[in-house]
Amino acid sequence: MDRRDVYTLDEPLGISSLMTLHGIDRYDLKDKPFKQAIAFQFRPEPPHDGDIFAAIRRQDLLVHHPYDSFIPVVSFLKQAVRDPDVLAIKQTLYRVGRNSPIVKTLMEAREMGKQVAVLVELKARFDEESNIEWARMMEKEGVHVVYGLLGLKTHSKILLVVRQEGEHIRRYMHLATGNYNAITAQLYEDIGMFTCDDEIGADATDLFNYLTGYSTKQDYRKLMVAPINMRSKMEELIEREINIQKSGGQGYLIFKMNSIVDSQMIRKLYQASQAGVRIDLIIRGICCLRPGVPGVSENIRVLSVVGRFLEHSRIYYFSNGGEAEIYLGSADLMPRNIDRRVEVLFPVQNRQIIKYLRDEVLDTYLNANQKVRILNPDRTYQYLEPEDAAKLINVQEYLINSRK
Repeated sequence: MDRRDVYTLDEPLGISSLMTLHGIDRYDLKDKPFKQAIAFQFRPEPPHDGDIFAAIRRQDLLVHHPYDSFIPVVSFLKQAVRDPDVLAIKQTLYRVGRNSPIVKTLMEAREMGKQVAVLVELKARFDEESNIEWARMMEKEGVHVVYGLLGLKTHSKILLVVRQEGEHIRRYMHLATGNYNAITAQLYEDIGMFTCDDEIGADATDLFNYLTGYSTKQDYRKLMVAPINMRSKMEELIEREINIQKSGGQGYLIFKMNSIVDSQMIRKLYQASQAGVRIDLIIRGICCLRPGVPGVSENIRVLSVVGRFLEHSRIYYFSNGGEAEIYLGSADLMPRNIDRRVEVLFPVQNRQIIKYLRDEVLDTYLNANQKVRILNPDRTYQYLEPEDAAKLINVQEYLINSRK
């Protein structure tokens, strides 16, 4: 280019069109490709021989995208379609994109005689047109399509499979922090969990009955569901850390999310900090909480990671006096998420998964020194400067390499 190719414009400047530059065949200027992993539990080899239902019966399973492939999610749904013992499939769809293997498989399930119910959110930002087209196509195939509750956007990510096993019914689920979108699963950092826990299954059934207007469920066994019980449950768990700290223990919270805006939740975190609870927040975007303010939030640290992949998972860690509890899901601590959307946070119950999320994921974020900014009390951000150039930690590169 020469000087005549450069234009100076006043702000604001929409730069989303620059993404088209990424389509240019200059791979020497792009991130190094990597192969997404597929955990052995999902491979066609012993002890499960590719039977995802058998693998889930043995233990809850986790997939961490984009480091783990999205293929097991599609395979789970396809196995449900082929399985003659599967009676029903229910799913929420927020942002699926075009040419979706998920939606095509749901329509195939209806052709196979399965009962299929799908909640499609028509107000999914950027995907309104695509979602309307998919909804029309599924309705033509006989899929029971619903559009959610009046005044509430449905943002939760849940897939429920109901299977006849002998004289009993077993429910298998995939719950996630991100969308059922095979494309963004290669670009967004998100987490999904497979389980057949009876109580979570009962909660999932109640949730779908709530979404389709068949019930006005006001209590859940294990799930936090907005706008019903999420706010009260989150406050209760934070209060538990405060009580642990006041009783001589060590209260500790680690929350990873997109944004924190809700004033009521912020005040609760300030209260926890003032009680001595240590709090680490990993907030990619908007943060209305001020950390490090003497007498208010000196026990709170806020980090922001912006890198190759869009940080999108929501992880809520409560130390619980040494018996750690972790919730995952689709909700940020924002009024719109807690009060004006249908959101789900689900518990992680497998101790191995809790250990992975705590030691391999959250600890790495908290110790990273590349692509990380720290929020100062005066609301300014500054990049962390590595003290030792030989010990550079890029959390996304670390998680890529951990799969090799």
